[in-house]
Amino acid sequence: MTQTAGRFRFDLTATDGKARTGAISTPRGTIRTPAFMPVGTAATVKGMLPESVAATGADILLGNTYHLMLRPTAERIDRLGGLHRFMNWDKPILTDSGGFQVMSLAALRKLTEEGVTFKSHIDGSRHHLSPERSMEIQRLLGSDIVMCFDECPALPATDAEVAKSMRLSMRWAQRSRDAFGDRPGHALFGIQQGGVTQELRAESAEALCAIGFDGYAVGGLAVGEGQEAMFGVLDYAPDMLPQDKPRYLMGVGKPDDIVGAVKRGIDMMDCVLPSRSGRTGQAFTRHGVVNIKNARHQDDPRPLDEACGCPACRGYSRAYLHHVFRAGEMISGMLLTWHNLHYYQELMQGMRDAIAAGRFAAFEADFHAQRAEGDIPPL
Repeated sequence: MTQTAGRFRFDLTATDGKARTGAISTPRGTIRTPAFMPVGTAATVKGMLPESVAATGADILLGNTYHLMLRPTAERIDRLGGLHRFMNWDKPILTDSGGFQVMSLAALRKLTEEGVTFKSHIDGSRHHLSPERSMEIQRLLGSDIVMCFDECPALPATDAEVAKSMRLSMRWAQRSRDAFGDRPGHALFGIQQGGVTQELRAESAEALCAIGFDGYAVGGLAVGEGQEAMFGVLDYAPDMLPQDKPRYLMGVGKPDDIVGAVKRGIDMMDCVLPSRSGRTGQAFTRHGVVNIKNARHQDDPRPLDEACGCPACRGYSRAYLHHVFRAGEMISGMLLTWHNLHYYQELMQGMRDAIAAGRFAAFEADFHAQRAEGDIPPL
């Protein structure tokens, strides 16, 4: 697909309680919401061809500023025609700012008002990442949705530590907005911080809305606080953000996390879990997680899920998937990842349909009831 002229736009088409469905329009295509974004950290969704990812129903991928700036470098990708051409993905791409990855390098970084100086986890080389540099990298990559540069403290943390970090992120959000400029067809999202403290979340949302962004992320969750605390924040945090802009919950998550987030007004999510779990022998199904490594599957002729239409379920038995995983064959991770991504996209489509029909509560009840049944044992 060739990029054409146009602007970023978000249209809500239906609501059911706080759950929302709609569409994000970009020059590279439409993103149906609620949307799950597979993660292509290093310009690839591990174990998948781009056309296979698209076949699962994904409208958008996530790329990673930190990893791509180190290898192969944003400048090289730009010279080679941008990230879409480089990785052969013609639909929209969202890139995170690198802030979360730098947070995880606590022992290798120095944080100042200006930005973060850190050592590469690859070769120990020194790099500097600031709001301005993050915007430059994401521009070189050609990202359709750019995330402002922020600092995300790991939880648990004191209110004072969270407040200091959040206010730094808000100053960086203004610098990100200034550096991003006016780029028709591209969008910049702000990131709400504040940990699990409602007053800090409100302060952050007010600061972001005063700056003005094309969309807003709820950041600083899924970093160790647990599902109950995360849902507690989501009970109020999305409501603090503009109703007419997309809301993105970063780094989430498990299927029940996703359903709970959509119930509370979230429009976009991403997580490495479907591909990472696929590589470690775990498959997500309507009845919960199947650990294909378990011996119970070695003589089981059934598919992972009889109701699933993915290639792994259409053509291969649990016995085969168990065998190739135990044998260390790469097809194991490929098939299980394809299945997991297909399951996640079917989950999103099911929620979109349910919201449009005004039956999200029934969908949620069925989702939890099927999972409570557990995986059906072999005959």
